[in-house]
Amino acid sequence: MMQRFFSLLMFLLVVFVAVDAQHTEKGKASYYSDHFEGKKTASGEAYQAILLTAAHRTLPFGTKVKVTNLKNSKSVVVRINDRGPFSMGRIIDLSKSAMETLDGINDGVIDVEIEVQKEQ
Repeated sequence: MMQRFFSLLMFLLVVFVAVDAQHTEKGKASYYSDHFEGKKTASGEAYQAILLTAAHRTLPFGTKVKVTNLKNSKSVVVRINDRGPFSMGRIIDLSKSAMETLDGINDGVIDVEIEVQKEQ
């Protein structure tokens, strides 16, 4: 019982430290197809293409992330509400409106930098 408690405590500590630190990553981003409209995300919310949301493998739900298109320097802030991406080499899946803001729709997959935003 105590070992489970300490394991949970260590997990929470790692999560809070990771979110509090200036977390940045570079990699590939894709976006949700129209097929996912209205379907439930891992957080329980329904996916809506018009919202500025995204999927990340490990960041806690509700985390705000600035995503910058490395090709044109356009950026957008999204809220993590789903898990993924599940394609190798990709670090984030964006909602359609987020990808449109980055001018990445025609490319489909773009090179990005993501940066966790501190709460104000």
